[in-house]
Parts: sequence; structure tokens; C-alpha cells
Amino acid sequence: MSITRTAAATALLLFSAGAAFAHVTLEKPEATSGASYKAVLRIGHGCGASATTGLSVEIPEGLVAVKPMPKPGWQLTTQIGPYATPVTVYGQKLESGTRNISWTGGKVQDSEYDEFVFVGQLGDVKPGTTLYLPVLQTCETGENRWVEIPKDGQTMRDLKFPAPTLKVSAPPAKAQANVAITLGPIRIEKAWARATPGGSTIGGAYLKVTNTGAVADKLVSGETGISDRFELHDMSMTDGVMQMRPVADGITLAPGQIVELRPGGLHVMLVGLKQPLKAGENFSAVLKFEKAGTISVPFAVQPIGAGAPMTMGSDMPEMDHSQHMQQMMVAPAVK
Repeated sequence: MSITRTAAATALLLFSAGAAFAHVTLEKPEATSGASYKAVLRIGHGCGASATTGLSVEIPEGLVAVKPMPKPGWQLTTQIGPYATPVTVYGQKLESGTRNISWTGGKVQDSEYDEFVFVGQLGDVKPGTTLYLPVLQTCETGENRWVEIPKDGQTMRDLKFPAPTLKVSAPPAKAQANVAITLGPIRIEKAWARATPGGSTIGGAYLKVTNTGAVADKLVSGETGISDRFELHDMSMTDGVMQMRPVADGITLAPGQIVELRPGGLHVMLVGLKQPLKAGENFSAVLKFEKAGTISVPFAVQPIGAGAPMTMGSDMPEMDHSQHMQQMMVAPAVK
């Protein structure tokens, strides 16, 4: 019985693998509206037994700022055309872009597998929309036109040469920011960050932390998926020069103490941003405390130059990380 079941499972696996490469398909057939996307077109066979010598893909409306990946041994050409509606990507208005990509001059035997890659950005495409990417596969003899789109009442299974599809999904629900979060005796609130201009790789983040307990604790470190490093820093004026120092030993929280990380003083530096911080968006960071442990905190991104609410007794001028980091003198770590 077990041998029969194993044989059946193996046959099903082989059938599924063969079905996956029976057509030209996208490795990731789903993407998030408004997010970046890496398209990998998978070629699993030729035209009959004839080798593939060219591949051309038409870029649909809604997929913008497209850049193809060159392939060694293949000639790459693109066609530029207008968008139906101008789009803004990382603060830059785009009215046209790549509408067709072609790779020619190489060879993929019918017995071989290969991939053709490009990256782009999904515009403001309504979640639930399906985008179709018509593909022309040229071979030494003949061609396959993967351009068919299902009509009403049809499914992709009804088509002999279906176009690769990309289903657009809704962005994940944003974590609720600007709310108080507690981790044992530690209370965290007013977590926010400044938006950064395009091209900036450094940003600043701020928050208010209260130790409501009877034992001291310490904010040791943090991490976030939007940057390579999450660093604690302090800024102060020394002999007329604004200096920034890494807080290597963490930020101590005495019993009952309130510490506010804000522009011009203690703050978080996000180093190696993977994309600009955009006003109106949120991101999450995991904070690590010496005694209380770890907790994920949502940060609300405010406009460039935004300031934190003023607190009593503070006259430190606010400074914007995205503009001054290269000019800032970095002093020895605070002990």
C-alpha cells in the first residue's frame, strides 16, 4: 500500500512540475498595489522541439518604471511609450516608460529551462485587478504567441496560449501608530519618523518611553525591515558645534523616568534605508529592552521637516537627518 501511495504521489509531483512549465508564466503571479515588483518569466520549452531564440513581453498599464535585466549572450531592446495616466514614483512624475522588452540572439534548447527578468513598480492599481503580460516566444522554427486572455465564462485552463497573469492584491493593513503600547512596566507612545527625500539612505525616528516600574531598565537596541541598521544616537551643542554621538550602551530608564527621543537630542538613526520614508505611511520596528524584553512598535511617518510636540524645558533646535548627516561631526560614543 505504501509503495502504491508513494508512486502516486511521485506521479502527481511530476505532473504538477510539468504543468507549471507547460506555458510561459511568472514566478510570482501576485503583487501588492503600489509596491515594487520583480518579474521572472519562466521558459520551460521551445516551439515544439525547436529552440527558443527570442522573447518579447508587453508591459501592461499599471506596471511602471520598468527596467529589464540584461542576459549574457542576448541582445536587449526596449520600446518607450506614454502611460495612459502620469504616475509619481519616489517623488518623480513619470509620463512615459518601458512598454515592451525584447531579448534576442540567444538560444534555449527545448530540453532546457531559462528565465527572463525585469523589475518595476505597481502604480495605483485597484486590488483584485488581474494584469496580463502578452509574450511572444520566437524559435528557430515557428513561434508561440502567449497572448490569449479569457473571455466571460472562460478560465485560464480553457486557453491554449494564455498570457502570463499578475494578480494585484491590497497592501497589508497598516499598524495603528500614535497609540500607547505597554511592555510590562514600559510604556511607549508618540512613535514617529520624518519623511525622507528620494535618494536619502538615512532617516530619523523618535518616540516617548516611560518606565512606570520600580526597577531601572534600558533601551538597548532595535531593528526594522526598512533599513540596514537601527542606531541610538544623541545630539548636543559643544563649543558652538552640533555634535552627534552614538549611544553605545543604550538609554537608561530609571524607575518612573520619562525619556523622549526627539529631533535635536536623543533619537533613532535609520541607516541604509531600503526605500524613502513617505509621509502618511507607517513602518514597524522591534525595540529591545534589557529587562522588559522586545516589542514591535508602529512608527507614523510625518512630512519632511515635521517637528515633534514641544515638551517643557526643551530649547534644543530641531534638525532634519535627511539634510545634515553628511555635515555632522560624529563625536565619541556616550558612556
